[in-house]
Amino acid sequence: MPQTKTQGAVFGLLMSYFMALGMEVANVAHKLGAMSNAVFLPALKETAFMGAIVFVVSTLYGSRAGQHIAHRFVQPGRDNPLLVTLAVSGCTVMVMCPSMSLIATALFTGIDAEFFARFLATLYRNLPWALLWQIFAAGPATRGVFRAIFHKQLVENDRKAFSSGTECDKMDA
Repeated sequence: MPQTKTQGAVFGLLMSYFMALGMEVANVAHKLGAMSNAVFLPALKETAFMGAIVFVVSTLYGSRAGQHIAHRFVQPGRDNPLLVTLAVSGCTVMVMCPSMSLIATALFTGIDAEFFARFLATLYRNLPWALLWQIFAAGPATRGVFRAIFHKQLVENDRKAFSSGTECDKMDA
């Protein structure tokens, strides 16, 4: 969907913070033992720095690895766009969730003899939520906000793509 480096950076930042927000809400609710209004302020505070970490990890390898894995199964332009989006989303979560669970476990609980067990417990708890949050909330929200921000550029790019002297245009002449 992003077509320039600037658009890619904005899309990445939006996705990173939407994902971090959803995951922090879930993890703070888990820590407090229930979902309540008391969850939101601590989750927002943690989202501020965890979103930046998500963005860095995603930029370094998470997004590319997720796309690479997904493109083993689906091909953009050949397969249904929804299927491609779901495959890329799922495969990116498959890469990012273990990475971020490892980092979060180290940051929030420290590294000791029980670290690996706590990491696995964190991953076990986070993976289903991350996948559902990505597919049903963060992904659609990110794409919607991205389209709103870059509406004029996206419309202009589509117009250029469809009026660039394709075979159909030549047949009409």
